Amino acid sequence: MTHENRKKRYKILVVDDEKRIVHFIRLNLEHDGFEVLAAYDGTEALKRVREDLPDLVLLDVMLPDMDGFEVLRLIREVSDVPVIMVTAKGEEEDIVRGLELGADDYITKPFSPRELVSRIRAVLRRYEAVRGGMGDVVVVDDRLKIDFARRQVWVDGKPVKLRPTEYRLLYHLVKNAGWVLTYEQLLRKVWGYEYRDEHHYVRLYINYLRQKIEEDPSHPKYILTEHGVGYRFVDFRQQQEAKKEDGAAPPSDSPAS
Repeated sequence: MTHENRKKRYKILVVDDEKRIVHFIRLNLEHDGFEVLAAYDGTEALKRVREDLPDLVLLDVMLPDMDGFEVLRLIREVSDVPVIMVTAKGEEEDIVRGLELGADDYITKPFSPRELVSRIRAVLRRYEAVRGGMGDVVVVDDRLKIDFARRQVWVDGKPVKLRPTEYRLLYHLVKNAGWVLTYEQLLRKVWGYEYRDEHHYVRLYINYLRQKIEEDPSHPKYILTEHGVGYRFVDFRQQQEAKKEDGAAPPSDSPAS
């Protein structure tokens, strides 16, 4: 079976300070084919979002170190990962507040396993539909291919080993291909809030990435520098569409039909 035909196993981050609830959710989600990560407070949840890049976050409102709304606000500074808020039954104000802060949906306790799985699948379908067509495997061009589900990168058909920080940096660049990401945005997304002034981290790891994926790191064609601002990944989708259009167009000196 090829990578492209393999069904994706979505990674769900469950954030709740009650271990028995996390265990209950884990059993049910794993039974339905999801991979489950756990975090028991807001600080750990933010670290997991940054480092493990889950496909969806199931976020309880009541957490010991900071409430779920603050966690959601901080998540939205670094990621557009879908978030389902878990609220107490009938707390309409919590629901409205969560949606205003950027939650994608909510579910109220107590909930059935069937309802939970249904909500998760519905949010994932909506997210995939608007994500711009970036599936598990991204073929940038004939040289570079990335499998985001397996965290694997191939250059000229050979696997290239990336360190976790290098992978997270590449992930955010490719996901935002064609758009400039500032130093501050990359630091928040890849390293965390406490590194927001450490621009040299970005330059150093961009150099590491270029050494591994660029044909000529001194003249990069994938990771482009926007001087004084940050970096952007080449808009490979637009290039691919342009090639298709060029291939479909008849030569200029062709006789008219």
